[in-house]
Amino acid sequence: MNNWIEIDEAALAGNFHALQSTIGRATEILPVIKSNAYGHGAEVCAQALVRAGAGWLGVTCAAEGARIRKLLGNSPTQILVMCGPLPDDAATLHEDCLTPTIWTTQHVDWLAETPMPVHVEVDTGMGRQGVRAGAELAELLDKMKAANLTLDGIFTHFTSTEDFASPLTQRQEALFEQAVAQVRDLGLKPKYVHAGNSSTVDNPAQETPWLETLAATVGARAMVRPGIALYGYALPIDGSGTPHVQPSLKPVMTWKATALSVSELKPGETVGYNATFTAAAPMRTALLPVGYADGLRRELSSTNEKPGGWVIIHGQRAPILGRVSMNLTVVDVTRIPDVQPGDHAIVLGDGITADDHARLARTISYEILCGIHPCG
Repeated sequence: MNNWIEIDEAALAGNFHALQSTIGRATEILPVIKSNAYGHGAEVCAQALVRAGAGWLGVTCAAEGARIRKLLGNSPTQILVMCGPLPDDAATLHEDCLTPTIWTTQHVDWLAETPMPVHVEVDTGMGRQGVRAGAELAELLDKMKAANLTLDGIFTHFTSTEDFASPLTQRQEALFEQAVAQVRDLGLKPKYVHAGNSSTVDNPAQETPWLETLAATVGARAMVRPGIALYGYALPIDGSGTPHVQPSLKPVMTWKATALSVSELKPGETVGYNATFTAAAPMRTALLPVGYADGLRRELSSTNEKPGGWVIIHGQRAPILGRVSMNLTVVDVTRIPDVQPGDHAIVLGDGITADDHARLARTISYEILCGIHPCG
């Protein structure tokens, strides 16, 4: 294989259990495996998480949910489709026992032919998906009742849970409380009230006690929806306090590539497009069949003045030389003895983290992981 990823299922299960231990058994976890499990492979991760005890999974769309349902067979695990439905999704949602997220009366119209349980998203400040508390929510719930759609869950999504005590979060809590009160006053009894992502669990001012109390007002169970933490990463918590779960998380993915060739570089010879690196002394280089088409960010390129990223070969760092190409990258193995074609290089893992790549690429670990799609 040219380059490929390996998934540590034990680490994935360990991260799931660490999250569950942090929030306690009163709150359920809905592991988010959307977007191909953040680049880790939704099929592999879904099965591992179900074995670890997950009763729910969160996917991007009906098509992704259908693939996971087929894989899981008769498993009782429930699947929440986290993006809103399209007009022709109703049949798939019904046939594959998927739970859609809805927030408009138009969604109700599209699903009215096939009554099913739904989760309603409330927009409390994200400005993306969701119905506003008040008249909008009242109209939606009234139309759902007429269409025989069952309110299985109601939820919202916080904007700033990595901020220790964000006033935005406090405002969103108040708006969500208003929405849940509307549900209660109408006599509706959802099974789940949920909010929050990985940072919600990690934040020292975590929202789960508040969420459990809120869920109890409608006789529901609280639920949180961690994503990135399952895969071993977490955003820094701004402000005071020690993160709850971050120290116990372990990265799940290792990304590897096989060296195609090993070459000698003479002083004055250059590497890569636009010759951004020039050898000042004799060097040995290894050519790896991995590049930005596979998700290795071009920002990890180097020049003589500016170091870039690195890989691990034989347990040692091999810095990237010159520009990362579409499918090829050159690394320095001058100080690593006995490197041969066919040797394996670790592109991510063994101490190289998605945070390392993200820092060089000036982005976040989410984007790094989701962008990995190796050519095996």
